Amino acid sequence: MNRFSGWLMAGALVLLALFVAEPYVARLMYSATEPRAVTPSGGLAQGEQHTIELFRRASPSVVHVFAEPRGSRLRERFSSRESEDDQRQSGTGLVWDQAGHIVTNNHVVSGAASYRVRLANGENVPATLVGRAEAYDLAVLRLGRVSSPPPPLALGTSADLQVGQAVYAIGNPFGLDQTLTTGIISALRRRVPTDDGGELSDVIQTDAAINPGNSGGPLLDSTGRLIGVNTAIYSPSGASVGIGFAIPVDVVNRVAPQLIRQGSVPTPGIGVLVGHEGMTAQLGVDGLIIMRTVEGSPAERAGLRGLDPRTGMLGDVIVSANGKPVRRLGDLASVLREIGVGKTVRLGVSRGGRVLQMDVEITDIRER
Repeated sequence: MNRFSGWLMAGALVLLALFVAEPYVARLMYSATEPRAVTPSGGLAQGEQHTIELFRRASPSVVHVFAEPRGSRLRERFSSRESEDDQRQSGTGLVWDQAGHIVTNNHVVSGAASYRVRLANGENVPATLVGRAEAYDLAVLRLGRVSSPPPPLALGTSADLQVGQAVYAIGNPFGLDQTLTTGIISALRRRVPTDDGGELSDVIQTDAAINPGNSGGPLLDSTGRLIGVNTAIYSPSGASVGIGFAIPVDVVNRVAPQLIRQGSVPTPGIGVLVGHEGMTAQLGVDGLIIMRTVEGSPAERAGLRGLDPRTGMLGDVIVSANGKPVRRLGDLASVLREIGVGKTVRLGVSRGGRVLQMDVEITDIRER
C-alpha cells in the first residue's frame, strides 16, 4: 500500500511538472523566429475584383476641394458641413467634363474667398467659382491649368433606381483622400432640411458610410456610373450612422449645365411653406398642407390660405398641379420645374371639403 502511494505521488509530481513546463516547451519548439512561409492565395472573389476595378476606374475623377473662407473662424454647422482646424472648408468634388469643371456641394464652397483642388495624382490646382445653386446644394468650380486633366465620370440616371441596389461612395472623409465605402440604396425620394430653412427633395438615402468630408463626392452604381452627389448625413454625433443622402444625378445633370452656362439656376416656386410628410400622415391628409404663404408672393396674391395662427385650423391643401396628383413637395416641385418661371400653374386646392382650381404664377424664389 505504501509502495502504491509512493508511485501515485510520483506520477502526480510528474504530471504537475509537465503542466508547469508545457508553455516553456511550446515556446521553445514552436516560436516563429524566422519569417513565416506565405500561404498561397486562392484568388480574390469575383465581387472583390469588381469593386477593385470600379474604384480603379472612378477614383481619378474624384478630387479634394478646399475653400478658404472669409473671416477668421468657421462657425459650427450641421454635421454634413466640413471644416478643418486650419480654417479651410474641405469637401469632395467630381470631374464633370473635359473642360475641367468640378461639381461639388454648395455648402462646401459657400462663403469662401478662394478655392483649390487636389487631384487624385496629388497635384494641387487653383480653381474659380463658376456658379452656385443653393436650392439644390450644388456648385461648379473650374480648374486652372493642369498637367494632365482627369477624365469625367461616366453618367448614369436616377430615374430607374431601386431600393436595395448596391452603391459605392468615394470621398475624403475627415480629410482622408480617396476613401471608398459601399452599401445599398436604403430609400428614395427623401426630404432633407437645409440650413436656410428650405429642403432638398427627392434625395437618395443610402447606408454607405458618408462622413464630414464626403460632401460633394460621387455616389456610383455597380457599373461605376454616377447616380448621385453625396450631400449630407443624419447623425446626432456628426459621424456616419448609416443614414446618408445624395442628390439624384438627373437633378445634377439639369443644374450643372445651367451653372456652367449662366452661373445661376432659377428656383421655380409659388411662395408657400408646407407641412412635413409626417404631419400630413398624422392628420390623414392626402396632399400638401400650406402652413403659410410668403408675403407678396404669387401664392398670397392668388388667395391661398395657410393654417389659422389663432385657432390652428387647417387651411388650404394642394392636391394637384396641372392635373397631376400632389402628395409631397417633390411632386409640386417637379411640375413647377417642367412649366418654368414666369408661367402659370393650375393648382387643385382642397378647402372646406371642396376642391378649387386656382391659377398661380411661378416665380424664381431664389430672388426673394
